[in-house]
Amino acid sequence: MDIPTQQLIQRGKEAFARRDYVAALADFREILEKNPKFADIRHLMGLCLSFLGQPEAALEEFDRALELNEGYVEAHLNRAITLNELGRYDEAQESFERAGQHERTAGRFPAAISARLANAHASLGDLYMEAHAPADAAAQYRTALEMRPRFLDIRNKLGQALLQLGDLDGAEKELKGALEGNPRFLVARLNLGLVYYRKGDLDRATREWEQCRDQAPENPQVRAYIAMLGSSAVPHDHGD
Repeated sequence: MDIPTQQLIQRGKEAFARRDYVAALADFREILEKNPKFADIRHLMGLCLSFLGQPEAALEEFDRALELNEGYVEAHLNRAITLNELGRYDEAQESFERAGQHERTAGRFPAAISARLANAHASLGDLYMEAHAPADAAAQYRTALEMRPRFLDIRNKLGQALLQLGDLDGAEKELKGALEGNPRFLVARLNLGLVYYRKGDLDRATREWEQCRDQAPENPQVRAYIAMLGSSAVPHDHGD
């Protein structure tokens, strides 16, 4: 790899880290003009495009990254979250499952089996949530995460169950973990803002929800939470 390309990669990643996604995108595009087979740069381009409100373009980059590296777990996960945000839920679930199949684990079950078991426990947790039994749901989500700790959608669901149980510190920990895995996980950030709101920390709730508004200004739930900030009403839990 020549020095200019190395410098572009470093500069682009630094811009991404400081959330200057326009600058990062420009550097990544320049890199890919000469080196179109850099799967990690394709993935970073997808993240930039998603943050800039271009989910369809982001999906194209995630797909290209996966064409170059079918086992790229992060690309599968971010593709799944983007599909979920677009309302393409069946495709999103399939992408989550593919991520699980490729992720290596040191557990007692093969990767593909542990992914299926984790999803089964998560589905059972969803049923408990529908039955208004968040404690039972949380137990199922925890079992799922023991098998697949990088399944961020399940970590978000655990955070939501803990929120319903009034375990605000536990919910905060899980939702932060989901966002560490993917900072653009909109529903997890909405739920984290709700945790802060319930704690009475309106400044932190505002920061989280304003970041949600920057990411998805037309999202009705984002708009509702932002509008609610000026009132004393506590919003209901609508996060998925």
